[in-house]
Amino acid sequence: MLAPKRQKYRKQFRGIFRKMATKGDVMQNGQYGIKAKYSGWIKDREIEAVRVILARATRKVGKFWIRIFPDKPYTKKPAEVTMGAGKGDVAYFVASVSAGRILFEIDGIEVEEAKKVYKNINAKLSVKSRLIIKEQ
Repeated sequence: MLAPKRQKYRKQFRGIFRKMATKGDVMQNGQYGIKAKYSGWIKDREIEAVRVILARATRKVGKFWIRIFPDKPYTKKPAEVTMGAGKGDVAYFVASVSAGRILFEIDGIEVEEAKKVYKNINAKLSVKSRLIIKEQ
């Protein structure tokens, strides 16, 4: 799974989702983009599942870009542990996503194929998203 190579601190606060994305909200590379409708956390496993879908869809003809990285540790306490006694251990990493952020970009495939790929990707993600098509 994706995880940062090193961190300054092992555990982080959860934080607050405040507003629309101001960085990462414009497509840079691809013809099609997948944009987050709402704020939320995307797990490293979800990003890996989407990567597999994109790799299969763009095998010989296209290219894809992953524009997010899971750099926030998500902690969890073990089952049947009482309250108190500190914060739990790091269970996995998440990417904190604001509404309006471009998550993935795809290039080199047809519109119908992009719509099919988007439908598969949307089923894997925990954050609602939409397909963006770049005007030429």
